[in-house]
Amino acid sequence: MSVVKEIPFFSLLTEAELKLIDDIATDKKFKKGEYIFFEGEAGEKFYIIKDGQVKLTKMIKNGDEQILNIFSSNDIIAEIVAFDKGNYPASAITMTDTNVIVFDQSELENLILKHPSIGLKLLREMSNRLRRAQQNVRDLALKDSSARVAGLLIFLAEKYRKKKKDKVILDISLTQQELASMIGSSRETVSRVLGQFESEGLIKTSRKKIIIYKKDKIKAYT
Repeated sequence: MSVVKEIPFFSLLTEAELKLIDDIATDKKFKKGEYIFFEGEAGEKFYIIKDGQVKLTKMIKNGDEQILNIFSSNDIIAEIVAFDKGNYPASAITMTDTNVIVFDQSELENLILKHPSIGLKLLREMSNRLRRAQQNVRDLALKDSSARVAGLLIFLAEKYRKKKKDKVILDISLTQQELASMIGSSRETVSRVLGQFESEGLIKTSRKKIIIYKKDKIKAYT
Protein backbone atom coordinates (compact mmCIF):
# COMPACT_ATOMS: atom_id res chain seq x y z
CA MET A 1 0.00 0.00 0.00
CA SER A 2 1.28 3.46 -0.89
CA VAL A 3 2.39 5.49 2.14
CA VAL A 4 1.97 8.78 0.26
CA LYS A 5 -1.22 8.13 -1.71
CA GLU A 6 -3.45 10.14 0.63
CA ILE A 7 -1.03 13.08 0.89
CA PRO A 8 -2.51 16.14 -0.91
CA PHE A 9 0.93 17.26 -2.12
CA PHE A 10 1.10 14.13 -4.30
CA SER A 11 -2.53 14.21 -5.43
CA LEU A 12 -1.67 14.77 -9.10
CA LEU A 13 0.60 11.72 -9.39
CA THR A 14 -0.34 8.41 -11.00
CA GLU A 15 -0.16 5.07 -9.18
CA ALA A 16 3.14 4.29 -10.91
CA GLU A 17 4.59 7.68 -9.91
CA LEU A 18 3.41 7.24 -6.33
CA LYS A 19 5.26 3.91 -6.20
CA LEU A 20 8.47 5.69 -7.23
CA ILE A 21 7.94 8.27 -4.48
CA ASP A 22 7.32 5.50 -1.94
CA ASP A 23 10.63 3.90 -2.85
CA ILE A 24 12.62 6.93 -1.62
CA ALA A 25 10.57 7.56 1.54
CA THR A 26 11.77 6.67 5.03
CA ASP A 27 10.18 6.98 8.49
CA LYS A 28 11.45 8.83 11.55
CA LYS A 29 10.08 9.49 15.05
CA PHE A 30 10.54 12.62 17.15
CA LYS A 31 9.71 13.25 20.81
CA LYS A 32 7.70 16.29 21.91
CA GLY A 33 9.83 19.44 21.89
CA GLU A 34 12.45 18.14 19.45
CA TYR A 35 13.69 20.16 16.50
CA ILE A 36 13.16 18.49 13.14
CA PHE A 37 15.37 21.13 11.55
CA PHE A 38 16.79 24.55 12.41
CA GLU A 39 16.44 27.88 10.68
CA GLY A 40 19.54 28.46 8.52
CA GLU A 41 20.47 24.76 8.41
CA ALA A 42 21.19 23.23 4.99
CA GLY A 43 17.90 22.09 3.45
CA GLU A 44 18.74 18.49 2.63
CA LYS A 45 15.39 16.85 3.48
CA PHE A 46 11.70 17.59 3.57
CA TYR A 47 9.02 15.92 5.68
CA ILE A 48 5.42 14.76 5.75
CA ILE A 49 3.68 14.28 9.10
CA LYS A 50 2.13 10.85 9.60
CA ASP A 51 0.79 11.78 13.03
CA GLY A 52 1.54 14.50 15.57
CA GLN A 53 1.80 18.28 15.54
CA VAL A 54 4.67 20.54 14.48
CA LYS A 55 5.09 24.30 14.63
CA LEU A 56 7.16 26.24 12.12
CA THR A 57 8.91 29.16 13.81
CA LYS A 58 11.23 32.01 12.93
CA MET A 59 13.30 34.28 15.14
CA ILE A 60 12.55 37.96 14.62
CA LYS A 61 14.83 40.94 15.25
CA ASN A 62 13.99 41.41 18.93
CA GLY A 63 14.75 37.75 19.64
CA ASP A 64 11.13 36.64 19.94
CA GLU A 65 9.80 33.51 18.27
CA GLN A 66 7.15 33.98 15.59
CA ILE A 67 4.99 30.98 14.72
CA LEU A 68 4.51 30.91 10.97
CA ASN A 69 2.27 27.86 10.84
CA ILE A 70 1.19 24.70 12.61
CA PHE A 71 1.14 21.34 10.85
CA SER A 72 -0.53 18.01 11.57
CA SER A 73 -1.26 14.68 9.85
CA ASN A 74 -0.63 14.60 6.07
CA ASP A 75 0.88 18.10 6.07
CA ILE A 76 4.20 18.59 4.28
CA ILE A 77 7.00 20.63 5.84
CA ALA A 78 9.81 22.38 3.96
CA GLU A 79 8.66 21.24 0.52
CA ILE A 80 10.61 24.15 -0.97
CA VAL A 81 13.83 22.14 -0.53
CA ALA A 82 12.46 19.59 -2.98
CA PHE A 83 13.55 22.06 -5.68
CA ASP A 84 15.79 24.47 -3.79
CA LYS A 85 19.17 23.53 -2.29
CA GLY A 86 19.10 26.57 0.00
CA ASN A 87 18.85 26.66 3.78
CA TYR A 88 15.70 26.13 5.81
CA PRO A 89 14.01 29.55 6.17
CA ALA A 90 12.53 28.63 9.58
CA SER A 91 12.76 26.02 12.34
CA ALA A 92 10.36 23.09 12.84
CA ILE A 93 9.64 21.98 16.42
CA THR A 94 7.38 19.12 17.49
CA MET A 95 4.45 20.02 19.74
CA THR A 96 3.67 16.35 20.46
CA ASP A 97 5.39 13.02 19.87
CA THR A 98 5.47 12.98 16.07
CA ASN A 99 6.06 10.45 13.29
CA VAL A 100 7.17 11.75 9.90
CA ILE A 101 7.95 10.50 6.42
CA VAL A 102 11.35 11.78 5.30
CA PHE A 103 12.51 12.52 1.75
CA ASP A 104 16.10 13.23 0.79
CA GLN A 105 16.36 16.19 -1.59
CA SER A 106 19.09 14.61 -3.71
CA GLU A 107 17.12 11.38 -4.14
CA LEU A 108 14.01 13.27 -5.22
CA GLU A 109 16.09 15.37 -7.60
CA ASN A 110 17.51 12.23 -9.22
CA LEU A 111 14.00 10.78 -9.49
CA ILE A 112 12.71 13.93 -11.19
CA LEU A 113 15.60 13.89 -13.66
CA LYS A 114 14.54 10.39 -14.67
CA HIS A 115 10.81 11.14 -14.58
CA PRO A 116 10.24 14.85 -15.43
CA SER A 117 6.45 14.47 -15.26
CA ILE A 118 6.72 14.04 -11.48
CA GLY A 119 8.59 17.34 -11.12
CA LEU A 120 6.06 19.18 -13.30
CA LYS A 121 3.12 17.91 -11.25
CA LEU A 122 4.79 18.78 -7.94
CA LEU A 123 5.57 22.28 -9.22
CA ARG A 124 1.90 22.75 -10.14
CA GLU A 125 0.84 21.74 -6.65
CA MET A 126 3.42 24.09 -5.11
CA SER A 127 2.11 26.93 -7.28
CA ASN A 128 -1.41 26.32 -5.97
CA ARG A 129 -0.14 26.36 -2.38
CA LEU A 130 1.75 29.61 -3.02
CA ARG A 131 -1.36 31.28 -4.41
CA ARG A 132 -3.32 30.29 -1.30
CA ALA A 133 -0.53 31.59 0.96
CA GLN A 134 -0.44 34.92 -0.87
CA GLN A 135 -4.21 35.25 -0.48
CA ASN A 136 -3.90 34.59 3.26
CA VAL A 137 -1.25 37.32 3.56
CA ARG A 138 -3.46 39.82 1.73
CA ASP A 139 -6.44 38.92 3.91
CA LEU A 140 -4.39 39.28 7.09
CA ALA A 141 -3.17 42.76 6.15
CA LEU A 142 -6.72 44.02 5.57
CA LYS A 143 -8.41 42.63 8.69
CA ASP A 144 -8.77 44.17 12.14
CA SER A 145 -7.69 42.35 15.30
CA SER A 146 -11.08 40.72 15.99
CA ALA A 147 -11.26 39.37 12.45
CA ARG A 148 -7.70 38.03 12.63
CA VAL A 149 -8.30 36.23 15.93
CA ALA A 150 -11.61 34.87 14.64
CA GLY A 151 -9.93 33.68 11.44
CA LEU A 152 -7.23 31.92 13.46
CA LEU A 153 -9.82 30.18 15.64
CA ILE A 154 -11.67 28.96 12.55
CA PHE A 155 -8.41 27.75 11.00
CA LEU A 156 -7.51 25.82 14.17
CA ALA A 157 -11.06 24.49 14.53
CA GLU A 158 -11.03 23.05 11.03
CA LYS A 159 -7.56 21.55 11.49
CA TYR A 160 -7.61 20.23 15.07
CA ARG A 161 -11.23 20.03 16.10
CA LYS A 162 -12.63 17.40 18.44
CA LYS A 163 -16.36 17.75 18.08
CA LYS A 164 -18.64 16.93 21.00
CA LYS A 165 -22.33 17.48 20.37
CA ASP A 166 -22.72 21.17 19.52
CA LYS A 167 -19.24 22.33 20.57
CA VAL A 168 -15.73 22.15 19.12
CA ILE A 169 -12.76 21.48 21.42
CA LEU A 170 -9.35 22.76 20.36
CA ASP A 171 -6.99 20.45 22.22
CA ILE A 172 -3.79 22.20 21.25
CA SER A 173 -1.21 23.65 23.62
CA LEU A 174 -0.74 27.19 22.39
CA THR A 175 -0.21 30.17 24.69
CA GLN A 176 -1.83 33.52 23.96
CA GLN A 177 1.62 34.80 22.99
CA GLU A 178 1.96 31.98 20.46
CA LEU A 179 -1.51 32.68 19.08
CA ALA A 180 -0.56 36.33 18.77
CA SER A 181 2.64 35.52 16.90
CA MET A 182 0.66 33.53 14.34
CA ILE A 183 -1.36 36.58 13.29
CA GLY A 184 1.21 39.32 13.80
CA SER A 185 -0.51 40.76 16.86
CA SER A 186 0.26 41.29 20.56
CA ARG A 187 -0.61 39.00 23.44
CA GLU A 188 -2.64 41.80 25.01
CA THR A 189 -4.75 42.19 21.87
CA VAL A 190 -5.39 38.45 21.57
CA SER A 191 -6.30 38.28 25.26
CA ARG A 192 -8.76 41.16 24.83
CA VAL A 193 -10.44 39.62 21.78
CA LEU A 194 -10.67 36.17 23.37
CA GLY A 195 -12.17 37.80 26.45
CA GLN A 196 -14.70 39.57 24.23
CA PHE A 197 -15.64 36.30 22.51
CA GLU A 198 -15.94 34.57 25.89
CA SER A 199 -18.19 37.31 27.29
CA GLU A 200 -20.45 36.85 24.27
CA GLY A 201 -20.70 33.12 24.99
CA LEU A 202 -18.89 32.12 21.79
CA ILE A 203 -15.94 30.34 23.42
CA LYS A 204 -14.51 29.14 26.72
CA THR A 205 -10.76 29.26 27.33
CA SER A 206 -8.52 27.33 29.67
CA ARG A 207 -4.76 26.84 29.94
CA LYS A 208 -4.53 24.15 27.29
CA LYS A 209 -7.89 24.16 25.51
CA ILE A 210 -10.31 26.45 23.74
CA ILE A 211 -13.93 25.33 23.52
CA ILE A 212 -15.89 26.88 20.67
CA TYR A 213 -19.66 26.97 21.22
CA LYS A 214 -20.76 29.12 18.27
CA LYS A 215 -18.45 28.59 15.33
CA ASP A 216 -20.79 30.30 12.84
CA LYS A 217 -20.91 33.49 14.91
CA ILE A 218 -17.12 33.54 15.21
CA LYS A 219 -16.85 33.02 11.44
CA ALA A 220 -19.07 36.06 10.95
CA TYR A 221 -16.29 38.21 12.43
CA THR A 222 -13.97 37.24 9.58
